[in-house]
This record gives sequence, structure tokens and C-alpha cells, in this order.
Amino acid sequence: MTDTVRTQVAIIGAGPAGLLLSHLLAKAGIESVVIDSRTRDEIEHTIRAGILEQGTVEILSESGASDRVRTVGNRHEGVELRFAGEGHRIDFEALVGRAVWLFPQHEALKDLIAVRLAEGQDLRFNVTAQRVEGAETDRPRVIATDAEGRPLEIEADFVVGADGSRSVARAAVSGSSTGGYFREYPFAWFGILCEAPPSSDELIYSNSPNGFALISQRSATIQRMYLQCDPDLDPNAMSDRQIWDDLQSRVDGHTLIEGPIFQRDVLRFRSFVAHELLRGRVALIGDAAHTVPPTGAKGMNLAVADVVLLNNALQALLLDDDSRLLEAFPETALKRIWKAQHFSWWMTSMLHVGPDATDFDRLRQVGELRSVVESEAGRRYLAEAYTGWPLEGR
Repeated sequence: MTDTVRTQVAIIGAGPAGLLLSHLLAKAGIESVVIDSRTRDEIEHTIRAGILEQGTVEILSESGASDRVRTVGNRHEGVELRFAGEGHRIDFEALVGRAVWLFPQHEALKDLIAVRLAEGQDLRFNVTAQRVEGAETDRPRVIATDAEGRPLEIEADFVVGADGSRSVARAAVSGSSTGGYFREYPFAWFGILCEAPPSSDELIYSNSPNGFALISQRSATIQRMYLQCDPDLDPNAMSDRQIWDDLQSRVDGHTLIEGPIFQRDVLRFRSFVAHELLRGRVALIGDAAHTVPPTGAKGMNLAVADVVLLNNALQALLLDDDSRLLEAFPETALKRIWKAQHFSWWMTSMLHVGPDATDFDRLRQVGELRSVVESEAGRRYLAEAYTGWPLEGR
């Protein structure tokens, strides 16, 4: 027999977008059911990068979603752009009076899950959504199976697809699970986690003739670093010594602190924006609606911006029977989404060496970097976009 559950908002996906939306809705007295096909352990221990814009940090801390984002997260007031053997610091604080926080996404998820469960959230792990039905009605439904494989149906006033880049909900909104604007880049990042103290107080984005490198951090003892690679690279193809030599060659003039490498992965670069974000009473947010290359640090931040808009729209709809904010949601959200897509593309194209790059392309790229670092207007644009534009609805 099918287990049928009734709620106001059904949320598919217990990632940052789905959990934060449920948290903000609960503060307004709106109940929700959140489902995810993964286990709690998988969600909390899948290591993901986390550069949080100041607006994202403010929402997490002020709403009570995460206390640790400010106490455990590391505040960064700038980044370094490195090219031609020299480093150039972009001073966020001096340029725009803002900062970013280094706080891995899985740590934010631990806080969100703990807070939601403590407040009685109906949060169901190991529940797999199959499809969404009735988008054009006032009672859309999520058809799913529970952890034991038994059929489950969630009937709601509204359904939210926050179920990632392989979204099930997307088909109900745009007519296709793959329907959208898409770009795939001809390179990827080979990422490592290593046991070592930080090689730099702030992130280093380095452009070199050998390709891009990013020197990042995780903690006082664990560091995250990336180097540009072929998307089909075997993560085990290089020895530790080869990896360190390659990384060092790409940050010419800056000495890295080496340590044992205990994790390797390859991160492909894709950009995607769904053709539609809303149909009837089903909406898409987060990676279900869009993905960006990681260069501009926009992934989780863009999801939070979606949440702020949709939270306001759902409160107006469900509490005041006012659909105007919901009707405006796609157009309002897409303005920021495409700005973020442009910024991510710009940072990526400025810092990476394409496989077919000519000498002209390389010299033009260095000219672009100089135009940015030698101009206050250029530095200010990068600082403004990196730390985050004002959040609509805040």
C-alpha cells in the first residue's frame, strides 16, 4: 500500500537549498517535508568546498541555521591573483567593505540537519523521488519510494525541486530532465586533500603557462589544492611527487608547504541554467536550476539567493494568498543567475589555459589580468562580485 503524507511544502533534496528553505519557512509557521535519496552520513561526510559570501553568512547566522559559520569558518578579506611570477592581492575589505568565509559545505549541512531535526522537521533520508505530478494543480504530488522500497506519495500545496544537477523535479517544470542552457569546458580540476599547514593565509588563484592552480584551505592541518587538468585524467595517474612538482611550477615564486596526500578527485567544469524555474506550483532552486564552474565560488551562494526569493514568495502565497512574488520569482532569480554565470565564466576564461590556446591568447590573457589588478575599477568589480551582490528580498 502507498503511504500518503500531506504537507504544505514538499522539498526534494536535503542539500543547503532544501534545508535552509525548510528552516526559513518553519520560522514563518509553514510546515514542510524534506526528502533525500542519500543517507545522513553521506550528506554530512561528502566533502565539498565552501566559500561563502557575506550575505550567505549573515542569513545562516542570523536565522540560527548555523552558529559555527562565524566561529569555525575563516573570514577572508581578500584573494591573490598570481601570474608572470608575481602575486597581486585583491583587498575585499578596502575595496567594498565586505569579506567571504571559508566554511566547507558539508559543515554547513551538519549544522542545518541538526537544527532542523531539533526543531521537529520531517526530514526523511533514503527516500527516492521518482517524479512530480500535478504541477499545474493546487495539489502537486511527489511520487517516491522509502528506504524499504515501499511507495510513498507526498501531497502538498507546493513542491520544490532542490535535488541537485540530476534533478527529478526538473522534468515537471521544464518538460525535460535535461532541458536547459548548457556549456561544458575543455578542462577540469584535479583536486587533492593533504595533511599540511596552510601554504597561504588567503586563497591563491594562479595563471601560469602550465595551466591554472588554486591554493585553498580546509583547516589548520588539512589543505585543499587544485590544478587544471584534462577532464578524462585518471586521479591515480600521477605520483605524489609529480603532483607537488606540478603544483609548485604553477605558483612560480610562491613556496608551497607539502604534506601527505590522502584524497584525489577530478572535478569537471559545466555551466547549466534550466529553461524554466517555475511551473504552476513546482519550482526549482540550487543545482536543480543551475550549475556554475567553481572558479567564481558561486555554487552554494547562488542556491541561498534562490532560497531567499522563494521563501518570501511562498510566505506571500501560503499565508496571504498573494501570488505576485511567486510569479516574479523566475525573472528575478534569473537576473542574478546569469550575472553569476558571467562572473564564473570570466574568472574561468581569464585564469585557465585552453587546450588550443595560441601565443596570442596567452599574451592577451596576461594583458587582461594586468588590466584587472592595475585598475581600482577592475579590482573593485572582482571584489564586489566575489563577495556577493546584495540579496534581492533582504
